Amino acid sequence: MSGVGVEVSDGIASITLDNVKRLNALTLPMLDALEGHLTDLERDDTVYGVILTGAGDRAFCCGADIAAWGALRPADFARHWIRNGHRIFDRLARLSKPTIGVLNGHAFGGGLELAGCCDIRLMVPGAFLALPEAGVGIVPGWSGSQRLARLIPEPVLKEMALFGRRIEAERAKALGFVADVVVHPMSVAREIASGLRELSPRATEISKNMIHAAVGEDRGAMVEALGGAAAAASNDRDEGVTAFLDKRKPAFSGQ
Repeated sequence: MSGVGVEVSDGIASITLDNVKRLNALTLPMLDALEGHLTDLERDDTVYGVILTGAGDRAFCCGADIAAWGALRPADFARHWIRNGHRIFDRLARLSKPTIGVLNGHAFGGGLELAGCCDIRLMVPGAFLALPEAGVGIVPGWSGSQRLARLIPEPVLKEMALFGRRIEAERAKALGFVADVVVHPMSVAREIASGLRELSPRATEISKNMIHAAVGEDRGAMVEALGGAAAAASNDRDEGVTAFLDKRKPAFSGQ
């Protein structure tokens, strides 16, 4: 079992972290499965949006499974666990489709970092956010000191990472990290996601690229993606490709 399931209904994909006995702690197979699902969904033009949640009602994700990384040598920990996790989390953050994180319970450590990769977040009352890494002798490793610094005020982020303080749901909403605190966040997420069917997928993708370029989320790739799309829509692109295939000089019109 991969520990990560995906279902698609009416153009909305729901990804569920399913490791309930360990509060949906992330393992290597789960990370690999998540990456595979994200790759498939990126290529699926029938999917308008993606919802990410955890199984059960106690935790969205309590972070990385200590049993999965605790015995790794320092070099392997940095080279594989940290860098692979970053690649997969970036895949979620930079998905062209709008994403909603449904925090059906606590989001600690890597779980909070994963939630931060979603475009918006909903959270249940009574749930907490935390960065408890210092309690086991490590530091946030999947963008907790980077991406989260753009989403959570610096003093609050330090409160969690340096002092081990937990942030409850209503405060997370007041800080703007979560869009709303609701008893049934999955139902609300589906309602929000259903509205995507009335919007232009291309327009939402471009808007996401522009916002990411503004806040520094893979700015280089976002700028080049926007430029590439504009160039690819031109008559000059068609003429250039045709001329190359015909083995002749192109006659560009500037259109």
